Amino acid sequence: MSDTPTLAGYEAFDQLATMVAIARPDGRCLLANSALENLIGMSRRSLQRGSVFDWLTDPLQLRETLEMVARNEVASGRFDAVMKRPVALGANSPELPVHVIVSQLDRGDRVLVELIEVEQQTRLDREERAHGLAQANKELVRNLAHEIKNPLGGIRGAAQLLAMEVSSKELTEYTQVIIHEADRLQALVDRLLAPHRRPHVVGDVNIHEICERVRSLVLAEYPRGLKVERDYDTSIPEFRGDREQLIQAVLNIAHNATQALAGGAADDASPFTGRIARGDAELVLRTRVARQATFGRQRFRLALELHIQDNGPGVPEAIRDRIFHPLVSGRENGSGLGLTLAQTFVQQHQGTIECDSVPGRTVFKILIPLP
Repeated sequence: MSDTPTLAGYEAFDQLATMVAIARPDGRCLLANSALENLIGMSRRSLQRGSVFDWLTDPLQLRETLEMVARNEVASGRFDAVMKRPVALGANSPELPVHVIVSQLDRGDRVLVELIEVEQQTRLDREERAHGLAQANKELVRNLAHEIKNPLGGIRGAAQLLAMEVSSKELTEYTQVIIHEADRLQALVDRLLAPHRRPHVVGDVNIHEICERVRSLVLAEYPRGLKVERDYDTSIPEFRGDREQLIQAVLNIAHNATQALAGGAADDASPFTGRIARGDAELVLRTRVARQATFGRQRFRLALELHIQDNGPGVPEAIRDRIFHPLVSGRENGSGLGLTLAQTFVQQHQGTIECDSVPGRTVFKILIPLP
């Protein structure tokens, strides 16, 4: 019989947010829980064919601690280490600081290895603050838009009446300017109010149909110089949601990426020689399933992870912490509403959006609960 433990008796490990593995003193992985499987980006079966030493950049201390715990020299050992993090999963840094705890099990030939993200609690606190701030921003924007909407109609109406009374061509042009600017502000107000008054149309949603729709729209806008790669997990099930809202959310993020790619890269001397013009612009749409994911102050057994990645110049550092705030834009002619609306639409699906950005690599990650 194999000495590899089955899930029977260890189901509770899959309910933990921390990464847990059972290993032999020689480092062979016997069992890995869902949190570990999700972070490393490998199936449980693949992990159990490898060694826990492969997970750390410097495995020497883990090797020594495993041997000491197995020989019963110490009941447990704790130390800080750096875990290898797969760039393919959307992490800017391939390294993740973790706190490692090695403990004894009933059988002497097995040890329990726990890996706790050092920044895990910090990230959860940051998500909670961001969620509260997003709600406050939405309420502020909605109230402000309503306050602007009423006098705006009066201004436009008065300008139209004035245009009918004046005979001077120059004055008529002035009234047309007023009407045109009032219409522009009205369009802006409508965009601010749209997420709050639009009915939520719920139906079965296939995330890959949404990605393909966005891909076709982006390639229609940039038929040359832009490469859109697809990396899909086709096992992701359908879920209930508003298809049009999700298309708009993904499209807004993809548009931001393509505009950054068209506008110039970090190593460009001129803002008019972006990666699309050079022909090396790349956009990646990647889907994965996250297990035991915690976001939006809730924990979900399964969640969709949609990564929208580009090799553009990155989000300007000055606005990196405020990119989802209304009217904040990194472009001179940007409205600053695209990401705000995307966040609103995703949050209406109990989801969240995260962003990691450095020059040459920007990843927006959308998380939405799955049934």
